[in-house]
Amino acid sequence: MSSVHSDSSVNSTFVRPATFFINGFLNVPHAKYYYVFLSLVYAVTVFGNSFIMCVIYLARRLHTAKYIAVFHLAFSDLCGSSALIPKLLDMFLFEHQYISFEDCLTNMFFVFHFMNLQSLTLLSLAYDRLIAICFPLKYHFIITKRFMCLIIAFMWIFSVTIFAVLVGLVTRLSFCGSTVVNSYFCDHGPMHRLGCSDNSIHLMMGRMCFGLLICLPLVLIILSYFCITLVLFKISQNVDRTKAMKTCTSHLLLVAIFYIPLLSNNIAAALTSSIHPNVRIINNSLAQIMPPMLIPIIYTLKTDEVKRSIKDLNKRNKTKITKEENIKYRRKN
Repeated sequence: MSSVHSDSSVNSTFVRPATFFINGFLNVPHAKYYYVFLSLVYAVTVFGNSFIMCVIYLARRLHTAKYIAVFHLAFSDLCGSSALIPKLLDMFLFEHQYISFEDCLTNMFFVFHFMNLQSLTLLSLAYDRLIAICFPLKYHFIITKRFMCLIIAFMWIFSVTIFAVLVGLVTRLSFCGSTVVNSYFCDHGPMHRLGCSDNSIHLMMGRMCFGLLICLPLVLIILSYFCITLVLFKISQNVDRTKAMKTCTSHLLLVAIFYIPLLSNNIAAALTSSIHPNVRIINNSLAQIMPPMLIPIIYTLKTDEVKRSIKDLNKRNKTKITKEENIKYRRKN
C-alpha cells in the first residue's frame, strides 16, 4: 500500500507511514449519487452561512452580543464544512484516496476543531437565552459585546489546545501494519486503532474529548433550559410566556439538529457492532454535513429579527437603486 520508514533511531518499533489510504465510500453502492448530494449540500452551506454573516454585518440592529455568537456559529459551520467536504470530494471523485501523514493530521485537527467550536457556540447561545429570560433586567450588563468576544476567544484557545494535544499524541503512534483508514476523513478513532503500539492513552483522550466537548455542553444546555422552563412557569401572562418561548425555538432546533445525530450514532456504535460499516459511514457523514447547511436556513426562517433585517436591507437596496436611476435620468435630461 504505502511505504513506511523509521523516524526514530532510539525506538525501532516507532514507524510513521508516508501516506494513509482513506477507505471512505469505496464500498458504498451507487456512491456517485452521494457525491452529487454532497456537492449540493456544500453549495447550500456556503451560500447560507455567507448570507447570514453578510446580513449580520450589514444590519445595524443585529450588532449585538447574541448575533456576534450567531456570526461565529455561521463562520464555524462554513469553515468546518470547507475542512471536510471539498477534500472528501477530491479524494473520492478524483481517486485521491492517498493522503500524506502530515496532511492527514491537519485534516483531523481542523475538522474536529470547527466541530468543537460549533458545540461551544451553541452553549454560549444557551447561556445568552438563560440570562435574557431569567435575568432580563441584568441582561445588557452581563451579555455585552466585549463579554461575547472574550468567550469566543476562550473557545478558540481551549479548542486549539485540546486538539493540538490530540493530534500530537497521534504522531507518537507506531503504524507497522495496515494504513487503511476506515472512515471518510482522517478520523481519530479509526486511526488510533491502526496503531500497533500501546494506544490506551489515545482511547482515553478520544473519550475525554467526546465527553468534554460534546456531552458536557449538551448537559449544560439541558440544564439551562430546565432553569428557563422553571422561570416560564412563573410568568403569569400567556402572551409574555409565548414570546419568551419563541425566542428559544430557533436555538432549540439548532441544538437538536447538531447533537441528536452525533449522539445517536455514537450510542448505536457503542451498544451494537452489527451495524454495517457502510451505514455507519453514511450516518456519521450526514451527522457532520447536515447541521451546517440547516442552521442558516433555520435562523433565516425562524428568527423575526433576522427576517426584519433582511426586509430592511432589501428596502434599502431598492431605495438606493431608485435614487441611482433618478440621478441617471436627470443627467440624461
